[in-house]
Amino acid sequence: MKVLVAVKRVVDYNVKVRVKADNSGVDLANVKMAMNPFCEIAVEEAVRLKEKGIASEIVVVSVGPNTAQEQLRTALALGADRAILVESNEELNSLAVAKLLKAVVDKEQPQLVILGKQAIDSDNNQTGQMLAALTGFAQGTFASKVEVAGDKVNVTREIDGGLQTVALKLPAIVTTDLRLNEPRYASLPNIMKAKKKPLDVLTPEALGVSTTSTVKTLKVEAPAARQAGIKVKSVAELVEKLKNEAKVI
Repeated sequence: MKVLVAVKRVVDYNVKVRVKADNSGVDLANVKMAMNPFCEIAVEEAVRLKEKGIASEIVVVSVGPNTAQEQLRTALALGADRAILVESNEELNSLAVAKLLKAVVDKEQPQLVILGKQAIDSDNNQTGQMLAALTGFAQGTFASKVEVAGDKVNVTREIDGGLQTVALKLPAIVTTDLRLNEPRYASLPNIMKAKKKPLDVLTPEALGVSTTSTVKTLKVEAPAARQAGIKVKSVAELVEKLKNEAKVI
């Protein structure tokens, strides 16, 4: 079974994000970049399926600038077999990325596609669902457990009321939640081996996909700084402040 895993290059989650002075976007100059944490979980799940003898090949794909090869090499070091970069320097929305991934799915014909449920930069939580709609594949979102059985995959989903298990007929698309697994670290020998694994670079034009966006970012602002809390001496004072200062009662 071939497994396709989509990964995204994002600002490292340990970095404090800064907004550009002109409020046109996030300042990425000299900022440490990394693989999206939910994408790391997706790669780990694919590697575990291969270790169980279920997956025969793992292909990782990313859409972004040439520098995204760094994250693809990381995925190769974690256990993927080969990588594909759809190179684009544009700021792509979820639908454009889903269309590009759909073209890669048509080209590669995987039985299972695994994506992170969302990226920590845009937080859209849309690409996996849009890809499922475009391909017509069954989808299991917010997965906390994945079990492949024959021509089906059972996905345990995290929902508001608890857990829901759905049976999807392959080919299928799964988006990973935080509790699905704990990603491993790449060993130095595997990092060195990853440098020799194949990495193909494609373009949206080569895939025949238009990435023209109908959405334009007007302004990006940092969240308002939180004010320090205060202590009150009595319930009566608390009620007075909630009523007259916070105006919530």
